[in-house]
Amino acid sequence: MSKSNPELGKAVNDHLTKLGINTPTIAEALAVAPERKIKKIEKLTAQMLETLGLDLTDDSLEETPMRVAKMYVNEIFSGLRDDTFPKCTTVENKFSHGDEFVLEKDITLFSDCEHHLRPIIGVAHVAYIPKDKVLGLSKLNRIVQYFARRPQVQERLTQQIAHAISFICDTLDVMVVIEAKHTCVSQRGVQDTNSSTSTATCLGQFGDHNSTLRREVLAATK
Repeated sequence: MSKSNPELGKAVNDHLTKLGINTPTIAEALAVAPERKIKKIEKLTAQMLETLGLDLTDDSLEETPMRVAKMYVNEIFSGLRDDTFPKCTTVENKFSHGDEFVLEKDITLFSDCEHHLRPIIGVAHVAYIPKDKVLGLSKLNRIVQYFARRPQVQERLTQQIAHAISFICDTLDVMVVIEAKHTCVSQRGVQDTNSSTSTATCLGQFGDHNSTLRREVLAATK
């Protein structure tokens, strides 16, 4: 049984595009078959490494361009594709009503900064108030991972996750908090290894700064 839902992926990405928060992409390039992308990226990676002065005839390096190409297309940037969007099974909400929320915290997050393509490493906390639909808990993890698997800025990533869950669950009440370290800060530039970045997107009832719900979620994530 397939664990992906391309139709839902297209609907979610179209929704984010209408909101103006989708990742900037080129439609024609997205439509190219993964196998063709891998071959092209392999050649371009080889050119880059040789330009840097590496000898790709060495047995340690000769397969690096192919490894990088497969990693980009099939793994760390696979969230650019509609066909990798996770299958999101919902069930009838028989459990929570009114202002009772579901919170999943400390969801492991790996992404890549779109400015330097260096890793972003952290956790996401996701809360939402179900209406008629409840989403399987593992699907929250998969939605986070899907949007993390593309070149990102943390602010946009946080918004994409929140609005995607709102769209899928048909609820206005969603809150997403991400806490992450950026290796483009620790590895280069200022080289600060201690700082981290926190971002939050708060929709519906969570958007009220005086909301008890918002305070409860923030307290629980700490």
